[in-house]
Amino acid sequence: MFEFKGIGQFQRQRFRLRVGVALLVTLLGLGVLGWRFWFLQVERHEGLAARADRNRLAIVPLPPRRGDILDRNGEVLARNYRTYTLEVVPAHAGDIDELLQKLSPVVYISPVEQRRFLRRVQESGRYARIPLRTSLNDTEAAWFAVNGWQFPGVNLHARWVREYPHGEVAGHVLGYIGRIDDKDVEWLEETDQLANYRGSDVIGKKGVEKTWESSLHGQTGFEEVEVTATGRPVRTLRRVDPEPGKDLMLSIDLGLQQMAEGLFAGRRGALVAIEPETGEVLAFVSQPSFDPNLFVDGIDVENWKQLRDSPDHPLLNRPLYGTYPIGSTYKPFVALAALELGKRRATDRFYDPGFFEFAGQRFRNAGSAAYGSIDLNRALAVSSDTYFYALGPDIGVDALHDFMQPFGFGQLTGIDLDGERRGILPSTDWKRNYYREREQQRWYTGETISVMVGQGYNAFTLLQLAHATSVLANDGVVMKPHLVRAVREAGQDIEKDVVTEPTNIIPLQQANLDAVKQAMVAVTQTGTARRAFAGTPYSVAGKTGTAQVFSLRGGQYRASQIDERLRDHALFMAFAPAEKPKIALALIVENAGWGASIAAPLARQVFDYWLARPEHAAPAAVLDRAAAASDVDVVRASARSQASAAATAAGTQAEEAL
Repeated sequence: MFEFKGIGQFQRQRFRLRVGVALLVTLLGLGVLGWRFWFLQVERHEGLAARADRNRLAIVPLPPRRGDILDRNGEVLARNYRTYTLEVVPAHAGDIDELLQKLSPVVYISPVEQRRFLRRVQESGRYARIPLRTSLNDTEAAWFAVNGWQFPGVNLHARWVREYPHGEVAGHVLGYIGRIDDKDVEWLEETDQLANYRGSDVIGKKGVEKTWESSLHGQTGFEEVEVTATGRPVRTLRRVDPEPGKDLMLSIDLGLQQMAEGLFAGRRGALVAIEPETGEVLAFVSQPSFDPNLFVDGIDVENWKQLRDSPDHPLLNRPLYGTYPIGSTYKPFVALAALELGKRRATDRFYDPGFFEFAGQRFRNAGSAAYGSIDLNRALAVSSDTYFYALGPDIGVDALHDFMQPFGFGQLTGIDLDGERRGILPSTDWKRNYYREREQQRWYTGETISVMVGQGYNAFTLLQLAHATSVLANDGVVMKPHLVRAVREAGQDIEKDVVTEPTNIIPLQQANLDAVKQAMVAVTQTGTARRAFAGTPYSVAGKTGTAQVFSLRGGQYRASQIDERLRDHALFMAFAPAEKPKIALALIVENAGWGASIAAPLARQVFDYWLARPEHAAPAAVLDRAAAASDVDVVRASARSQASAAATAAGTQAEEAL
C-alpha cells in the first residue's frame, strides 16, 4: 500500500515538471515572437515598408524625344516619328520557336527580323527586353493591344524612331545612331550619364549625332506605377515627363550640299566650303556617301558587307580622315611665307628655265615648261614649280613648318566631328621622331624642295586646306570651323550661337596678303584656271593643284598607262568674291588628273550657286554699314590692324638688317 502511494506521488511531481518546462518553453517562444514582432514593426519598419512598396510599385523610365537637326535655313535633316514595337522578355515568353509560330500569322515578322531577334536572344540575358518587330502600323498595334494577353512575355511599346529624310545627303556630317553596346555603357558610366539612359536603346555613333549626343538626347522621365503580384499595371501614381533633346541648327546649307554632292557624279572625292568671317561650314562633302537610315534599327548583314567591302570606301569621311599631298594648292601659303620671312619680295624677278638644279639633281616644272623671267604674281598664275623649288633652301623646312602651323596645317582644327586626323606637317623634329633608323632620321635639303610644292612628306586633310584658305581669305583671322551653328531648346525660338570670337589672329603684313591674293586672282583670270572662271560676274582668288599619288622615280607620267587608282589627284582651293570673301572652299577629286580641268570647273559651279543668292547680291554700301554695326567685326578689324602694324615693323627691321 505504501509502495503504491509513493509511485503516484512521483508521477505527479514528474507531471508538474513537464508542465512547467512546457510552460517555460511556451513563454520563451511567445517572448521571441513578441520581440521579433516588435523588431520588424518598429526597428525595421522603414526598410520593410520600402521593400513592400517596391514589390507593389514599378518605376518605368520614359525616354525623351531626340532633338532634331536642321540646316541653316530650318530644313529638317534628322527628325523623329512615333511608332510601335513588339518587345519580348525571353524568361516570360516560354518556348521562343513556338511563340514565333503562334505570332507570325497575325503580325508579320520578316525572315531578317526573325534572324536578328534569335541572334539577340542568344547574346542577351533572359530578362532583357529584345525587339522582335519594329514599326508596327496602327492596325497591327491595335490588334495586339486587344489580344496581347495570349502572348505572355510579349509587350507593345510606343517609341521614337530616328529618320533622315534626305537619305545619303550629308551622311558623313549627320552620322547615325545605333543600339547601345558595352563600349557605350562604359562611356556613360565614365561620364556619369548612365542613369539618364534608362529606357533608351540608341545613342549617337558617328558624326554630329555622336559629338552632340549630350545635347540631342534630352532628360529621361519616369512613371511610378502600381502593379499586381504578377506585374500587371493597376494605376499610375506619379509621372515626371521627359525633357526632349535640344535641336541643332547646322551651318550647312541643304541646297548647296545637295548641289555639291551631285557634282562628283559617282567619282571619289571631297569638298569643304567655309564662310571665312564666321568659320561656319557651308558644305561638307565626302563621296561616295551612305544612308544613315540603314543604321537606325541595326544594319543588316547584306548592306553592311556592301558598305564595308566597297573599294570606294563610302564609310570613310574623306575631308576629316583622308590625308593627301595637296600639290600646288600649297603654293599661295609658301609664297606668303617667303614674303613674311623676308626671303623674297613680290616684285623680285626670277628666271625659270623649266627646272631647278640642286646638288646635281634637276627638279622640273610640270610638262617641262619654261616661263622665263617671272615675279611672284606670274609664278602663282602659271604655277611655276621652279620658282617655289628655289625657295626651299632659302626658307628651310623648320621655318616653313613654324609659319604654316598657325594656318592649321598638320593640326587638329577642332571641328565638331569625331575622328579628325592631324596629318603631317613635316619638320626635322618630326622626321627624327617618326623614324627609328638613324640614317632615316636625317633631313635632306632635297626633301625641303619637294615640300615647297605640296609634295614630299606633306599629308593634310582637305578640311585643313579649306580652313587655311578661309584664314587666308580672312586676312589671318582664325575662326574655328564648325558645323553646329546654334543650339535651340525644343519648342523655343531662342538660339545660342556656338562660335562667336576668333581663336587666333596671325600677324601678317597687309601688303603681303594683298600681293598673294592678287596673284591668286590672276590664276583665275590669266592663269591655269582662266577657262573655268571665264565670264564670272564676281572675282575669284584661287589656286589649282595636281598631286602625285606615287613617285614616278624619274619616269614620264602617262595616265592611260597607270592604274586608275594610282593616277594624280585633282585639287582646287579658292575664295570669292576676292575683295570681300563670302565663301572659301577646297576640293579634291581622287585620281581624276589635272586640277585646272577637273576640280576648278566644279568650284565654279559652287560659287555660281552660292553667290547668286539674293543675300550675297546686296550693294557694297549695305554690306559696309552692316559690318560697321557689328561689334565683333570692329574688334576683329582693330586686332587685325594692330597685328599688321606689328608685322610691318618687324619686316622693316628685317630688311634693314639684310
